[in-house]
Amino acid sequence: MAMTVALEMRGISKAFPGVQALSDVSLTVRRGTVHALMGENGAGKSTLMKCLFGIYKPDEGEIHIQGVKANINNSGDAIQHGISMIHQELHPVQHRSVMENLWLGRFPLRAKLFVNHTKMLRDTVSLFEELGIDVDPKVRIGTLSVSQIQLLEISKAVSYDAKVIVMDEPTSSLTANEAEQLFTIINRLRDRGVSIIYISHKMEEILRISDDVTIMRDGCYIGTWPSSELTTDLIITKMVGRELKERFPERAHTPGEVAMKVEGLTSINPQSFRNVSFELRKGEILGLGGLVGSQRTELVEALFGLRKTAEGTITILGRKATIKSPSDAKRHNLALLTEERRVTGIFPVLSVYENTVIANLGKFQNRIGLLNERKGRLEAEQRVQQLRTKTPTVHTMIRNLSGGNQQKVLLARWLLTEPDILLLDEPTRGIDVGAKFEIYTLITNLAKAGKSILMISSEMPELLGMSDRIMVMSEGKLTGVIEGKAATEQEIMRLAANQPAAATREATE
Repeated sequence: MAMTVALEMRGISKAFPGVQALSDVSLTVRRGTVHALMGENGAGKSTLMKCLFGIYKPDEGEIHIQGVKANINNSGDAIQHGISMIHQELHPVQHRSVMENLWLGRFPLRAKLFVNHTKMLRDTVSLFEELGIDVDPKVRIGTLSVSQIQLLEISKAVSYDAKVIVMDEPTSSLTANEAEQLFTIINRLRDRGVSIIYISHKMEEILRISDDVTIMRDGCYIGTWPSSELTTDLIITKMVGRELKERFPERAHTPGEVAMKVEGLTSINPQSFRNVSFELRKGEILGLGGLVGSQRTELVEALFGLRKTAEGTITILGRKATIKSPSDAKRHNLALLTEERRVTGIFPVLSVYENTVIANLGKFQNRIGLLNERKGRLEAEQRVQQLRTKTPTVHTMIRNLSGGNQQKVLLARWLLTEPDILLLDEPTRGIDVGAKFEIYTLITNLAKAGKSILMISSEMPELLGMSDRIMVMSEGKLTGVIEGKAATEQEIMRLAANQPAAATREATE
């Protein structure tokens, strides 16, 4: 079958106050292919896709679908033209069922008046069977994990019978097995002639799944290449405009005395973590690995006072610490960077400046309690320069920044509190390779300064490249701790699956 063009975006430009987001960008996507769209955070990838999906109106340029010019003024127009989009940040209606979220805005009706729940259930079951998704359509979506919700968003996009599906960081919350399931779905869609525009910062993933790769930089089109002609190093060089010789900074820190000791910590929820004990040292990066459902996030949230515990003790610098709330945690010089920055991190209606200072307002108040905005603004500007955050000004709404730059603002927020212990939950999720290196450098510099860092990561290279030691959880239990230099992917996965070591298995067989 000869490849035909499914989508053309010609000369797309888009400006926001103080920033030119897109400059004369073009994109050509062939029918029945996976087309990767790559670039650093702030390169314009998401803005371009929002122009395609009708969320933004381009200032200039045209969109052609299967050779016909299309006027797309809103997401409804995009869907009518056979375009569907899976957004990076997930916003389900938490208190409604899975199937209600899936068919929201297009419920099947009886007699044109009443919702036909029987048909809605039948259609959902049929769709899930086709895609191999094992989720009860009737459960409340708020009870599901982030990875399950991500798979549901993918199934929703497929349910529109779209000809072009945009997937923005679709595997950022998925386990290795769930990612394999997604790739199977993508291959089925490609075989049907559906075109996939695939945005991801995971190089190995891109080279494996894509047919073509388009790279953007600073709102401009750099070029398009067959994926077979590219390597990880080539992609990185074209993305950042320079060669990145190392993916991780050199470790220049030496762990010292115990900063925090956790003994027998057990959640009040019997389905969560139990009897977890470990030590975190000054100047140490302690990696925390495990599969989705291992209760890693629940553990660090309990350490920060966001979840209740039934038993166990936390000792900080030799003194027992009672942490029942985030305020308690802050008094003990703890900071928590959460996994879901849009849901539990940023205040989207506030500026970069306000998001930076909000966790430490006391530092910027005068003797009568009034906020010294000039002092706070100067501090925020210094943090923008320190972290190389891309923003027109500190008064820009944080929701207008790319995901990676939002993450930098959140890091700046917690650094202002001058914490001794940082709990980082997926600190580089959805962040490009250049920005990742900057955050890695910041983390290693904090460790060098004697800060203690507990870092959750689902990315194996990140765990191996950054951690002094790696502890692994499985189904709420701590299954092992490995010295960083001795750690391997196989050993981490063995502990994550709670499997016995090879020698032990052989002895029992």
